[in-house]
Amino acid sequence: MPRMLDVSDEVRSEIGDDEADRLLGGAHAPDSYECTSCRTPGDAFQEPTSTVLFVGEETAVLAFAHARCIPSQVVPVSEEQLAGAVRSISQSQGGPSAEAGPAHPQPQPPIPAPAPAPDAAGDPSAGRPGTPGQAAILGITCGLVLHGDTGHASLVVEPTGPVGRPGTITGEDEFLDLLQDAGFQPVTDLDKTPDQLPGWSVLVAMGKLHAVLQPSASGGSTGWWQAHQPLQVTDAWRFAANQLGEVTMYAVPAGTVGRQPREDLLRQALERAVTLGQVVAASLPLAGT
Repeated sequence: MPRMLDVSDEVRSEIGDDEADRLLGGAHAPDSYECTSCRTPGDAFQEPTSTVLFVGEETAVLAFAHARCIPSQVVPVSEEQLAGAVRSISQSQGGPSAEAGPAHPQPQPPIPAPAPAPDAAGDPSAGRPGTPGQAAILGITCGLVLHGDTGHASLVVEPTGPVGRPGTITGEDEFLDLLQDAGFQPVTDLDKTPDQLPGWSVLVAMGKLHAVLQPSASGGSTGWWQAHQPLQVTDAWRFAANQLGEVTMYAVPAGTVGRQPREDLLRQALERAVTLGQVVAASLPLAGT
């Protein structure tokens, strides 16, 4: 029985046609695996399975996932995250290390969870935005936000200070304007689900939040925000994200929402910001491209 394996064009271009064909033929592909997104067992003979290639500067790791959780794609991550993954593979499985060197690495076992990160509810993880020249640090807070009676997995993005356009030195905060230029929309009602934003996505792998991805000028995706260390999300957050296949991203100016320890307080702070016209949002596909 053939494996139900999907190797996307971008994964094929990274690993090469020969290796992609070997994967589809059964070489290096697992019969069963732990999904790199939802961390539950998968069976490549019984259900559609995606190949997900995590690529650092010199290293790459090939992971496998339920196709319903994450499509086959190439995901840029930091070399430090991949190095930690390789160490964990060696310690826990005695398996091979990820290949270092050329642009077409050999596939490897699924990427394991890196070192523990703080609980996601109300606890932001800092990372730099991907736009060149951007100096502000972005805080990310994960929580469930009700849209009517339905809880939506949400991210609240808030910089530590004003964010200007690249090259400007006025100190004027243009964070929301920049995001509106990218397609995010002003929020007037928290109960309404914002429209999906094409090309953007949220990467959750091995039960942790890794990055917010934006469209790349050369095609595919690139990191807009990336966690210094993957951020643990709650089971309820991950379930809601997987069930709806998307995450709501809210963005606010510096000093608007702050660090909120509970989801009810997070919502109250968002509602205050909405009344002031200081929130933009979009629905981002879960690990989509």
